Amino acid sequence: MQAYASMTKEQLQEEEAKLRRIYKEYQDKGLKLDMSRGKPSAEQLDLTMDLLNAVDKETVMSAENGLDVRNYGGLDGIPEAKRLLAGMMDAKPEQVIVCGNSSLNIMYDTVARGMIFGYLGETPWCKLDKVKFLCPVPGYDRHFAVTEHFGIEMINVPMSEDGPDMDMVEDLVSEDDAIKGIWCVPKYSNPQGVVYSDETVRRMANLKPAAKDFRIFWDNAYAVHHLYGAENGQILNILEECEKAGNPDMVFEFASTSKVSFAGGGIAGFAASPANLADAKKSMTIQTIGYDKVNQLRHAKYFKDFDGIMKHMEKHAALLRPRFELVLNTLEKELSGLDAGTWISPKGGYFITFEAVEGCATRIVELAKQAGVVLTPAGAPYPYGKDPKDSIIRIAPSYPTLEDLGLAAEVFTVCVKLATVEKYLEK
Repeated sequence: MQAYASMTKEQLQEEEAKLRRIYKEYQDKGLKLDMSRGKPSAEQLDLTMDLLNAVDKETVMSAENGLDVRNYGGLDGIPEAKRLLAGMMDAKPEQVIVCGNSSLNIMYDTVARGMIFGYLGETPWCKLDKVKFLCPVPGYDRHFAVTEHFGIEMINVPMSEDGPDMDMVEDLVSEDDAIKGIWCVPKYSNPQGVVYSDETVRRMANLKPAAKDFRIFWDNAYAVHHLYGAENGQILNILEECEKAGNPDMVFEFASTSKVSFAGGGIAGFAASPANLADAKKSMTIQTIGYDKVNQLRHAKYFKDFDGIMKHMEKHAALLRPRFELVLNTLEKELSGLDAGTWISPKGGYFITFEAVEGCATRIVELAKQAGVVLTPAGAPYPYGKDPKDSIIRIAPSYPTLEDLGLAAEVFTVCVKLATVEKYLEK
């Protein structure tokens, strides 16, 4: 297949006419397909239906420490649930607080504490002239939405195959005490599927920030979401590395079972140093008397231990792998050799990142929408929704059926071709 960049104007015009005919055929089908968010499919959610039967009226409703899970108290979470999340985060149970169902909620609250109260006696951010966060890009749009919501200035940091550009991170945090944090998805990053290298983790833990209250927000959202085996997602333990580096208070780690059990009914928690945990509890004891311990017990009884989670995630992988491979094979078949974009084949996580020819992403998403395929908005993986090259598109293969996904992938490639040909004709 001839690359578009090498075609003459006449060849491009001929290609455009052909693509418009194909595109119109898809439009006429009246499709309603969605590849916009990384939601588990109904098949995945069905895997955990027995969780609902893990406790019943005959169950002894006490945690192993004797706490009645139906009652108030137990702010940290029950011991069984702490062990479960600790296994996911590669942490110690005593480093973990188990909260509600949403790690995003915990991250929001953690940023809010920094804004309102400050960390470990430091000045609350709301009293400072300027507060900044580093944002590896492309990244998770909901992270950026949290910091934007609080009026925090966001600074783009490019991603590589090993993680964020650490030269840039080190320079920025060491020079500017207004930089209070960095967002990180260290394993199967959203959206690229990057696994942070050992060097990246060590350099992150050894940062020498100008701000005493600088924090790494380590969102280990895809800690157990392997597509091709856990060995592909090995990363160093950030909590241990920070301790070794003499920076034990510099990191908050977050995780949940939102894509393990039920997306709206899992358990979530965070891990941190003893000082950070004690500091967080000052607000948490006012905020709540305790989280849903019945659900914590339900999860502990159902999964039993971390090995139980890993075995369960093999079932998820068996459902997700064909979806990822279908999209990747379609991209390879339809776009390889055209100079119409590049893509990454992740080993885990929930997304495929497509990098279009510069200036084409918005047009591709618009064309797809007009043909009945909903994608994540162009620019979403960047702070303020502004992709400087207008090139990154996040594809979420998990939710549609295989049949719908195959059709959506075909439509997507047609839209990529059409937008790319239009761009070359403009030139």
